[in-house]
Amino acid sequence: MNILITGATGFLGSKLAAHLTVLNHNLYILTRSTEKRSNTSHITFMDYNTTANELPHIDAVINLAGESLFGYWTKKKKEAILTSRLRVTKYLVQLMKDMKEKPKVFISGSAVGYYGMSEDFIYTEATVQPGNDFLASITRQWEQEAGAAEKMDIRTIYARFGVLLGNDGGAFPLMSLPIKLYAGGHISDGEQWLSWIHVKDAVKLITFCLEHQTMKGPVNVTAPNPKRNKDFMKKAAKIYNRPNWLHVPAVFFYFTLGEMAQLIIKGQYAYPQKALNNGFEYEFASLDRALLDLKKS
Repeated sequence: MNILITGATGFLGSKLAAHLTVLNHNLYILTRSTEKRSNTSHITFMDYNTTANELPHIDAVINLAGESLFGYWTKKKKEAILTSRLRVTKYLVQLMKDMKEKPKVFISGSAVGYYGMSEDFIYTEATVQPGNDFLASITRQWEQEAGAAEKMDIRTIYARFGVLLGNDGGAFPLMSLPIKLYAGGHISDGEQWLSWIHVKDAVKLITFCLEHQTMKGPVNVTAPNPKRNKDFMKKAAKIYNRPNWLHVPAVFFYFTLGEMAQLIIKGQYAYPQKALNNGFEYEFASLDRALLDLKKS
């Protein structure tokens, strides 16, 4: 396939791009600057001024671009988080409109934050009502913008990512650091859910979505066994053979991180019903297996 992709230089996107090239797909990677980027037999870098006429026939579009959520959520930061996502998505939608032959599939990034925060509910892709906090608002607007592709009869997938576990990006390096420094323990009351997924499984699930026509609409990109924060940290401490004794109160994170603290002290149980119903097989369905792989890699 010829695949147009954004966010391919990030933590997840770089791994997805590498995986897709191994499968002999041709990638057209959109980036803010093509300087110091070298094309290969399977990868062509292009900037955001690219028009539909400059592209070959595109079979699939994957959108993973967006301002990082990490950082103090000032008004300016919040605007950047939203506008970066909407701007790129609008651009891709217009590109697809301008293509004489439409792509077969459009995968647009989203997040389990769509559902809002809860310690009690189990959310599946059948959950229609979004949450009412900042992250829920961001993802709702992001998905709404991407939804324009459905009107062009393009199979559209809203990839609602959970917490990606990997050693070289995402939240896990920060989460595991206290444990490695013998200061591990749960955050706040530890009851908040953590809907996690090993980054290798996330890559495979996105690829699965590309290849299977039954995958459409929202897809929870999570493992089938979410954990509460206290259980996650306890398990990680055991795997790394470190003590699990420190309790960090929520007020500390609100004081140091402001509103962004909700990413750490709140969560949701997002179950990957659609992936399981369609036969996706996880390599790391259990947290033990995922953490052991991260420890040795």
